[in-house]
Amino acid sequence: MAALKNIYTYFRNRVYMAAVSEDGMGVVEVILIIVVLIGLVIIFQTNIKSVVSTIFSTIENNAGKIR
Repeated sequence: MAALKNIYTYFRNRVYMAAVSEDGMGVVEVILIIVVLIGLVIIFQTNIKSVVSTIFSTIENNAGKIR
């Protein structure tokens, strides 16, 4: 029974330390980065479409030249 209590205490302490730890990126930081990226895509949507269209048309036109 003592071994089971030691295992429980060990895992409880590990979960607590993982929850309190401030290492790495948090959820809030990741969400903020995603929001900023989505905002940039919305702002530059027409520019992104024209660049992608130009790239694909160049690839399509020059695909037959590769040997």
